Amino acid sequence: MEAKQLQSEEQLYPLHREPQSQSHSPAYQALLRAGPRVRPLQQVHAQIIVLGKYRNLAIITKLLTLACAAGSISYTRCLFLTVPNPDSFLFNSLIKGSSKFAFSNDAIFFYRRMLLANISPSNYTFTSVIKACADLSASRLGRGIHSHVLVCGYGSDSFVQAALVTFYAKTGDLEFARKLFDKMPERTVVAWNSMISGYEQNGFSKEAIGLFYQMREWGIKPDSTTFVSVLSACAQLGAIGLGCWVHDFVISNGFDVNVVLGTSFINMFSRCGNVTKAREVFDLMSEWNVIAWTAMISGYGMHGYGKEAMELFGKMRIHGPRPNNVTFVAVLSACAHAGLIQEGRCAFGSMRKEFGLVPGVEHHVCMVDMFGRAGLLNDAHAFIKELNPRELTPAIWTAMLGACKMHKNFDLGVEVAEHLLAVEPENPGHYVLLSNIYAVTGKMDRVELVRNLMIRRGLKKQVGYSTIEVDQKTYLFSMGDKSHPETNEVYRYLDKLMSRCREAGYVPAPESVMHELEEEEREYALRYHSEKLAIAFGLLKTSSGVAIRIVKNLRMCEDCHSAIKYISIVSNREIIIRDKLRFHHFNDGSCSCLDYW
Repeated sequence: MEAKQLQSEEQLYPLHREPQSQSHSPAYQALLRAGPRVRPLQQVHAQIIVLGKYRNLAIITKLLTLACAAGSISYTRCLFLTVPNPDSFLFNSLIKGSSKFAFSNDAIFFYRRMLLANISPSNYTFTSVIKACADLSASRLGRGIHSHVLVCGYGSDSFVQAALVTFYAKTGDLEFARKLFDKMPERTVVAWNSMISGYEQNGFSKEAIGLFYQMREWGIKPDSTTFVSVLSACAQLGAIGLGCWVHDFVISNGFDVNVVLGTSFINMFSRCGNVTKAREVFDLMSEWNVIAWTAMISGYGMHGYGKEAMELFGKMRIHGPRPNNVTFVAVLSACAHAGLIQEGRCAFGSMRKEFGLVPGVEHHVCMVDMFGRAGLLNDAHAFIKELNPRELTPAIWTAMLGACKMHKNFDLGVEVAEHLLAVEPENPGHYVLLSNIYAVTGKMDRVELVRNLMIRRGLKKQVGYSTIEVDQKTYLFSMGDKSHPETNEVYRYLDKLMSRCREAGYVPAPESVMHELEEEEREYALRYHSEKLAIAFGLLKTSSGVAIRIVKNLRMCEDCHSAIKYISIVSNREIIIRDKLRFHHFNDGSCSCLDYW
């Protein structure tokens, strides 16, 4: 009778959760010893079957979550499909594990199976599956799950709300993300981080920093995740003042500068013009991964320190992790900016021979750029001819066109430009370069044709702007901009500054204006370029001896480059400018790029 009763209970409850004490059973302990390793887990799985523990849901759940953590999602799914009656704990464990270990599609699969099993999701479920939708940028699916959240009554749960903020921010709907954020009655540090990160990742760095200041005003203590996003925003804006404050705060408050945070500091200091400080951070880190090494090499490259970049790359090959494709982009870019042709050739050749890496578009662009900058246009053209048609992307031709303009090879430049217009007719930059080339050769009728073509197609030149940070506040200037409240003072100061530069020997470059500007009065347009306005404002608002740091969204024109050399003399200031291509350190009448940019 007792045996029959036990059998019927097993039929009614084929799988069951044993008391907590059973977690100390030999099978469970064997799973713990196996850890997230597929082969040992499969061996324990076999033991579980032999011991008859395959009906123990606690043990099966542990096996599944460890298999997922081991990265074997196919094994996890196959094993899951053998479980007859999975419960909510098992589903939640799988959904969370899949989402955490970047198996986002599988997290959604387990969520759907959970609904088919008529098991109600919890806030735990929704938090994980919404994260999976965010990682996949699955906008439509995520919105559907948001509706399910509201139906199930979890719309006011702080963890679910934070996940939704992340989801909408990652899928680009920042306005709705901010509405959700503002309505949250309790904003955890996770919610603040989600919104700050959303702004930063979508290019709204100023808003990200503004929200960080608000976070501090509300008394919310930031964590490492907060600082990673804020440092990235500082890097984009060139906001070194705030970046230095974050560094001091992290050190004084005993934060662990792990590889992620350390790399963020390296990027921030490098992109804000202080590559020496970036190297100090790099040297003090307790561990380095390939991203950290690459960030430091890239930092040297963008400042034109090609030899330092190659030296560090050499150390990485001996002592560091295996370089990847991104590392080689950084190395080749450093060689291009420093004119290290032979070193660049060797590095490119080692990609396949030494590391088995296949060069991509970025590497080809770097090689063309490297040859082109050095005036080796025949080498650049020969390199392009060796590529197959699928590898001939617009970016490669753009690099070639820039080299033709730089070295005034106008016949080849026209050929390249016309090819570019055929493959990428909606890019206004190509028309501008072609117009400039025609203008230099005196073919003004062609200049007019190109510009009329731009007008007919509704294409406009990209507006140039420069930013400068003063007292941890970022100011933006564009050419001829008069929106700043201190415009009159800035313009008067700049006029006096340029007069002093003329006395020191500066002569405006009208040729540059003729080809790169259109309707503005020539010298007026030159004088009031955005970087000159930003420099004048910086000199007005900072103390003697303080370096002026500018970030510009376009390549600096030849006239500004010449003028700023003289400004560095008459103001006795170091001026650091990050333009679209690289850093320029102006000091005492010379530039670190040696006019090679």
